[in-house]
Amino acid sequence: MLTKCSTFNENLIFKTRSYTVPMIFVRIRKGYNLKIEGKPSLETDTIAPPSHVAVLPERIPFIKPRLQVEIGDHVNVGSLLFEDKRNSDLKFLAPGGGEVVQINFGPRRIIQEIVIRLDTDEKYEKFEAFDENKLEKTDRKQLIKLIMAGGLWPLIRELPFRDIAGPDDRPPVIFVNLDDQEPFQPLAEVYLKGKRDLFDYGIKVLHKLGNGNVYISACRDHSGVIKELNGRVTHTYSGNYPADDPGVLLYYTKRSSDDNRSWYINGQDVLLLAHLLKTGTYPTERTVVLAGSFARERLHIRTRMGVPLAHMAQGRADKAQTRYLVGGIFRGYSGSERSYLGFYETSLTLMPEGEEREVLAFIRPGFNKPSYSKTFLSFFTKTDLRLDCNLHGGERACIGCGYCVDVCPVDILPQLTFKSIFAQEIDESLAHGLLDCVECGLCSYVCPSKIELAATLKEAKAEYYKQIS
Repeated sequence: MLTKCSTFNENLIFKTRSYTVPMIFVRIRKGYNLKIEGKPSLETDTIAPPSHVAVLPERIPFIKPRLQVEIGDHVNVGSLLFEDKRNSDLKFLAPGGGEVVQINFGPRRIIQEIVIRLDTDEKYEKFEAFDENKLEKTDRKQLIKLIMAGGLWPLIRELPFRDIAGPDDRPPVIFVNLDDQEPFQPLAEVYLKGKRDLFDYGIKVLHKLGNGNVYISACRDHSGVIKELNGRVTHTYSGNYPADDPGVLLYYTKRSSDDNRSWYINGQDVLLLAHLLKTGTYPTERTVVLAGSFARERLHIRTRMGVPLAHMAQGRADKAQTRYLVGGIFRGYSGSERSYLGFYETSLTLMPEGEEREVLAFIRPGFNKPSYSKTFLSFFTKTDLRLDCNLHGGERACIGCGYCVDVCPVDILPQLTFKSIFAQEIDESLAHGLLDCVECGLCSYVCPSKIELAATLKEAKAEYYKQIS
């Protein structure tokens, strides 16, 4: 029995040669879509190879890295760089072959970057390769061991805490999200082009890991991708950001509390998993989006894992007061042109800092200012507007406006959850739905009091996870 039946208004049946997949449609009625300029085109460019690549352990949630290399060591593509102290079988490998030239530490000796200067002729570590017949004969335990040895197990993560999936766990469901509605992310029709067979192979791998329960979701508007996958898509959805999020889809489709520990993986990462097992080499290719109002060219870029941000933006960025947002506007983080693309990130958004002073701002109607509320007249426009990184105000007390409740895609009460966290009433925050939070960031964006609701909920959720782990 589905717990959120009211969201399902139709069932479609798509037939393939070997099986029938019931396609479930989910309509998400909350969330919010930013009307901002800077969207990427479908155009794809392959940029020249960079001279350096890096891995950013600091940007991988929950891990406790144990270094296995030193400055001056030579590594191949797929060589071990560090392992997780929580589970030494969890390996993180080199995305390039060459010399380790920097290991940068932050506060409390947190490893921020492991930088590799690439050789002209990179060498690759060899892993066991599988054709489809061999894959069919391989048991689940052996398959997990091989993926972990190949350094790609961290691509599979587990709800509700979004940590790396436990290899000894049995997921009730594995979600594969093809689309990402956060501005601005790679489109499935771009990264899947010419790779349908590789994607199908990756889905077969996931079926073995998840005992056959694999849900592939796509935006209903992307009919071309749904048709191209010929019945593989099991869930389509419509609605505002973050309708694509596996936590949101789980909230509307779960059948029991056991489903709360489902796994998920991004569609592009399925290709990486398939590449590792099919070829026996560690994959390095990434399709990444360069976008934002300060990007002179807004497009998809074929590059590699750990690419320098400056290399991606070279010749395509306005230099003055540009903010480098890595991984997304809501869920990403501020980087710099001296940094690198993280293990999970697939976008670089270039936005204005917004530090310039506005003359007579208090009497202007705000036709060109993105806003959730009706304070500015831009609320009524349908055109894309320029968004900057200025808060345009300081933090103050909650005014009880209810905007955060209006946009929360999983129906929690962010303002009450925040207040219970602030009062150190963890049980009360859990009762308000803390663990359902999908960390979308919308509550912070719409808050007129500038309260960092999303960050507070995310940190409290992570702290609770550490306590129970």
